[in-house]
Amino acid sequence: MNKSVQVQDLGRKDFKVTWDYQENLFKAILDTKIKNRREEAGLETKNHFLFVEHPHVYTLGKSGDVSNLLLSETELAKKGATFYKINRGGDITYHGPGQIVGYPILDLDNFFTDIHKYLRYLEEVIILTLAEYGLKTERSPGETGVWLDVGTPFARKICAMGVRASRWVTMHGFALNANVDLGYFDNIIPCGIRGKAVTSMNVELGVDKVDENEIKAKLLKHFKHLFEAELT
Repeated sequence: MNKSVQVQDLGRKDFKVTWDYQENLFKAILDTKIKNRREEAGLETKNHFLFVEHPHVYTLGKSGDVSNLLLSETELAKKGATFYKINRGGDITYHGPGQIVGYPILDLDNFFTDIHKYLRYLEEVIILTLAEYGLKTERSPGETGVWLDVGTPFARKICAMGVRASRWVTMHGFALNANVDLGYFDNIIPCGIRGKAVTSMNVELGVDKVDENEIKAKLLKHFKHLFEAELT
């Protein structure tokens, strides 16, 4: 099993360009697995972890309801935002400046073959990272992602998640609000969940800006530990 994970920080990059890049990495891993199965080639499959920040974009998962986008095409254009229907799980979400997006593209045969466990581990990476900032976050039953004040009228999501998996290969991932303009979430029903708010680290901590590079380093530390991975 190859537990080496190649980490790349793509900086700010268009969503569609990044999606295509993910698909290429994803397909390369699948092709290797198929070749191994057909030819018993014994080739190692690669693992990747991409960090990226997207310009303003709304994405709708394959099980999502387009009515959860509250903007017309004209209104989207006025806000400088784009919209894509994509092939991850989950409903609608927003990506934009000040948000740390992580896309692990892993062959889970190298780690463990359990999608439920995979999602819980991704949530735990976020929970442990936010705990280092004094933020007590948790899971909300039946709602993938990471939240504050679950079970109260003040429940709010700080990190959304949605993944795709095929033959135990993953893509897409998480979106952690670090220094996000939360006004952009007013244009959707986030994740299709009514009556619950969205928040960001800088808001919760009462600061203008949180160091995003520091956050990424902490995320990788916890990812490495939980997945017993070697980061390169």
